[in-house]
Amino acid sequence: MPALHPKEPWATTGRWTDPGPAVMFQLTGRSEAEFGLGWTHEEIVTPMAKRFISSYRDLPFAVFQIQDKFRNEPRAKSGLLRGREFSMKDLYSFHRDHADLETYYAKVSEAYGRIFTRCGLDAALTEASGGPFAKYSHEFQVPTPNGEDVIFQCSACRYAQNKEIFEGQAGARCAKCQPGKMQERKAIEVGNIFMLGTRFSSAFGLTYLDEQGTSKPVEMGCYGIGPSRVLGTVVEVHHDDAGMIWPKSIAPYAVHLLALGKESDVIARADRAYAALQAAGVEVLYDDRLAVSAGEKFAAADLIGLPLRAVVSSRTADRIERRARLGAAADLVSLSQLTAEAKS
Repeated sequence: MPALHPKEPWATTGRWTDPGPAVMFQLTGRSEAEFGLGWTHEEIVTPMAKRFISSYRDLPFAVFQIQDKFRNEPRAKSGLLRGREFSMKDLYSFHRDHADLETYYAKVSEAYGRIFTRCGLDAALTEASGGPFAKYSHEFQVPTPNGEDVIFQCSACRYAQNKEIFEGQAGARCAKCQPGKMQERKAIEVGNIFMLGTRFSSAFGLTYLDEQGTSKPVEMGCYGIGPSRVLGTVVEVHHDDAGMIWPKSIAPYAVHLLALGKESDVIARADRAYAALQAAGVEVLYDDRLAVSAGEKFAAADLIGLPLRAVVSSRTADRIERRARLGAAADLVSLSQLTAEAKS
């Protein structure tokens, strides 16, 4: 979908002026045409959906995209965690009634939870304000001491509410499980889901004909994950004093291969190891710099934080010194052993 949006669909929903420039970068083009940079895409996707939805047989219907978005953020800070340009995976769903929307909403919620778990994040499903759409929406909040949001989470059942809607105080009994107590925690939001209802379908006249031929409004939901913010959150949660510690599932490379020394046989053995790992389908970051000391290479490897560090030097002979980034001592292994571990 486009990143540069014409004014008209935003004027249709009223969001060109509210929240308007407080959130949206707005500009004037040639012939005084007005545009804005997209910070969300309901105003674009809903008119598009009218081309594909006319009958109950066309529902449910859902589309998603991954693209950069723009927000006139007054407090841009913390690198990837809060920026004026950011990556977003947004999903929009269309349904014949609220019951069907609720079913899909629950499926997306479960799927998002699995995604964050696989990214190495313990994300709490957190009730939040639904704004103009519904009583509640849900956020996926990752507790961390340096988070910028505040949530209250049950110590027993993990039920959580955003500070904005929480009516109790720290230490209060959980409304869901009773024995648990609500603990105040800082957190980073990595995703959110909303039931939009008919807010946008009504604005754009998006309807469908049911089995009796009666025209009815389409119910909508929207769901977002910020891939760039997820990366920033992973680094915030998984690091030590030396640098990053990438979870294996999302590490940019599986192995950081270091060639230590300028001897021709060392370089040749490291080159062969690099080629063999790549041929086996292992993603490798190869540090073959000749003008850099061993200490600098080790420091760089710890800073980048890939799951496995593999060293070829004059001391390793026909073996490779292998060390996991997190908590393990170095040992000597064969190339086949290193390959097997990297692929597991």
